[in-house]
Amino acid sequence: MAEKQLTAQEERICHEYWAILSLPTQGPMAIEEFLAELKNREEPQVVSVPPNTAVKFLMARKFDVSRAIDLFQAYRNTRLKEGIYNINPDEEPLRSELLSGKFTVLPGRDANGAALALFTARLHRPDVTTHKAVLQAIIYQLDKAIERVETQRNGLIFIYDMINSTYGNFDYELCVKILNLLKGAFPARLSCVFIVSSPLWFRAPFAVLRLFVREKLRERVRTVKAHELVNHIPKESLPEHFGGTSKISHVAWIQACVNSRQGQENGDCMDHLFVICKPEQNPKSRPLPAGMELSIHMPEEGGMTVLGLVQHVKRMKKRGIFQEYEEIRKEPPVGSFDVSKKLYNQAKNRYSDVLCLDQSRVKLGLIGTDETTDYVNASFMDGYKRKNAYIATQGPLPKTFDDFWRMVWEHKVLIIVMTTRVIERGRIKCGQYWPLEVGRNEDSGHFSIRNIHIDLFQDFKLTHLDVYNKQTDESRSVAHYQYMSWPDFGVPKSASAMLDFRSQVKQHQTVAVQALGSEWTGHPAGPPIVIHCSAGIGRTGTFCTLDICLSRLENIGTVDVLRTVKKMRTQRAFSIQTWDQYYFCYMAIIEYAQRKGLLAPVEWSDTDFETDSE
Repeated sequence: MAEKQLTAQEERICHEYWAILSLPTQGPMAIEEFLAELKNREEPQVVSVPPNTAVKFLMARKFDVSRAIDLFQAYRNTRLKEGIYNINPDEEPLRSELLSGKFTVLPGRDANGAALALFTARLHRPDVTTHKAVLQAIIYQLDKAIERVETQRNGLIFIYDMINSTYGNFDYELCVKILNLLKGAFPARLSCVFIVSSPLWFRAPFAVLRLFVREKLRERVRTVKAHELVNHIPKESLPEHFGGTSKISHVAWIQACVNSRQGQENGDCMDHLFVICKPEQNPKSRPLPAGMELSIHMPEEGGMTVLGLVQHVKRMKKRGIFQEYEEIRKEPPVGSFDVSKKLYNQAKNRYSDVLCLDQSRVKLGLIGTDETTDYVNASFMDGYKRKNAYIATQGPLPKTFDDFWRMVWEHKVLIIVMTTRVIERGRIKCGQYWPLEVGRNEDSGHFSIRNIHIDLFQDFKLTHLDVYNKQTDESRSVAHYQYMSWPDFGVPKSASAMLDFRSQVKQHQTVAVQALGSEWTGHPAGPPIVIHCSAGIGRTGTFCTLDICLSRLENIGTVDVLRTVKKMRTQRAFSIQTWDQYYFCYMAIIEYAQRKGLLAPVEWSDTDFETDSE
């Protein structure tokens, strides 16, 4: 085989890596041999591989060039077989997989310096996720992990966390693919596999998997209980649910992955195997890609299963849930309300004590250069795993109708959710900002609103609106959902109608986004949903809390009402206005779980409903 000479730059990089990594004396020569052989093969899928990428494969095979080449081919072939070419974290479904927290690299290491990769089985839903998406997320994060010299030198430990996982979380074929990748197709030596707290159903019917693992990895596989993991890995490197002391931040790790371009700065990108990665100019402070912003409501440890939720309500009773809410209510808002308090904005607030936090308020585009025209009493609120899923706002005042429709237009809103009547108990709760009669038009400043059609349901009505922008001569369809069955006093006795309402809204949003096709380039779930009651904090907060909690329950099987409401109030102050709204959220989640067959009918005693307020 005729050898091709390395360029001066490639040779310089080889020697720099040899010095930095303290490679064996044959290091530079092995790198040259590795790169020369790849160049001579002239395979169309492989473009110029940088020397520091070669080092990763060589170190994983102790600078045995032949074995390193085999590893390189196995890695490339695995990605080709699974259809994983250029990995872009800004695209779905990879973006959702990264944000799910299913697979992550822990910040700590074992005593020998090996990196710690954690796969949380209970977060995996085979029915909604493809193998390609999961493997993309794993490869993307491991590519980032092996940019660290310590990982290249000391290898990787894989922790398969089965705590609280069910049969429905298990995916045999995916497990095989992951293990095949780690044991023989990735440029980092697999030091050990820990299977943590495997359930009985995994140990018996799926003994074939354990046999496969033990046969292929032999002594490197260990089955341990959660508290036993600290006997093998230092406490400071493990999260608390393993008995460790590390404060894990999956969000921080993902943001570091996305922001990091250390490898690309010098051309070291594993996607060189498939595409040419161009180094970025000035990459030091790169923002997250569009749509990759992180929600405050992410999958996380803790929370309650639905059975745990029932036990919590039975143990606390209404009195205890009331006290739980009181602790939330007593916490003062974190942030300022300066813009809402400006003299020229005060008249735009329906209630003088319901203001917008400056950090999350919705800013309208200025009309000309008038700085007084960017305010509307509305706040962005995150949904489950989704930034700015909702816009929570007050019931519009006649003087703010135009501001309201400007907000809807500027944020390409498809759905408005209204959880109040215009008049309740003889009091005006919201302005009549849309035409009530089919075929009727109403002008509102920059916009003309036309009522196209009304669908009537038992507990709500859906009005199909056409919103015409007079300035741009454009029209858009907006769905207006009005929930009619909230009683004048208190909360509904049953959550059934509200659950049906939520389901209708979510289905409509999905269909409407699909209809947009390539016109919509934002988050796959679509534009934010505008939600309002009268003040935009009580029933609005109740709807959002339910949607977030039920989305989490559907995703990972747990809920955390207390933490959800606390986080929500950091974006829309005072969300969930009364203790009975808070209690309703608990009961609605239980009712939802029963409807979905996740929970048997619950028997309540009279004392479960006792409270000092009755």
